[in-house]
Amino acid sequence: MDLGIALVLLIFGFVILIKGADFLVDGASAVAKKFNISDMIIGLTIVSFGTSAPELVVNIGAALEGKSAMIIGNVLGSNIFNTCLIIGVAGLIYPLAVQRATVRKELPFSIFIIVLMFFLANDALILGGTNTVSHIDGIILLLFFVAFLYYVYSSSKNVENSDNIEIIEEMPLPKSLLLIVLGMLGLVFGGNLVLEKSLIFADYFGMSERVIGLTVIAIGTSLPELATSVVAAMKKNSDIAMGNVIGSNIFNILLVLGFSASVSPSLIEYDAAANFDIGFLLAATILVTTFLFVGTKGKPTSGGSFTYMIDRWQSGVLLVAVIGYIVYLLINQ
Repeated sequence: MDLGIALVLLIFGFVILIKGADFLVDGASAVAKKFNISDMIIGLTIVSFGTSAPELVVNIGAALEGKSAMIIGNVLGSNIFNTCLIIGVAGLIYPLAVQRATVRKELPFSIFIIVLMFFLANDALILGGTNTVSHIDGIILLLFFVAFLYYVYSSSKNVENSDNIEIIEEMPLPKSLLLIVLGMLGLVFGGNLVLEKSLIFADYFGMSERVIGLTVIAIGTSLPELATSVVAAMKKNSDIAMGNVIGSNIFNILLVLGFSASVSPSLIEYDAAANFDIGFLLAATILVTTFLFVGTKGKPTSGGSFTYMIDRWQSGVLLVAVIGYIVYLLINQ
């Protein structure tokens, strides 16, 4: 296939994939609304799942085809771009305010699950043998995901009337069901197209599946988070931008990787080269956490405590870091 046609189809696949996630979220949210489920709970479950749906669908397809390196690369690459690119771009638009709970709880939990992923994947370091992410590893990640959802639900009870909660649009049931069906079809069709055309680029440029997953697929599937965070930053709702990134990172490791490992017909092989990517993600997450403690403090909240801030210069550092990371990948693939 001509490379130009493959590129057009790849972009088209990403568009269908992301639009499919939007349709699924809108339809499922409207159905949940009809059953009197609160906007907060819908936002914490259906809407949050929607931003990770592209990664999940692509990874399930990769798992069924035995593309282990692409599965790991997509998860790690998406989180790296979330942490460096999205926070960097959104933070340059408007300094990002971060709530105390995010700094004290969600960010440390993010660091913990990165370390957990490292130990689950590196069997050779602990038990010897081959590095894999097994079905049991997947179940462990999913159990932590359930625990995280319970924590978020418990925390949400205190902010039920927050102005930052998106109001879910009501719509007729037939329209809701149609959007759900179209969304699922879009996710499946777009995901297959992205996976197929990405492999063409990998073959043409001699790029490994790991690097394709870390770059092309990771950037494409991170577009929903990028769009959401940029719009939130432009509206000066910077706490939404930061919360979206941290939540998506947690969803990607616990839900996307956990579910992919659980449904994969075979064990997901883990290339030790990905330890560099885990190390970079861990360092970037720790750097963001450090920035929040040494940076400018925001306005005091109603409880008297201060919000934490990511300044523009710190966002610039994150952008430089991710550009350097991409260059390193392309040179050393």
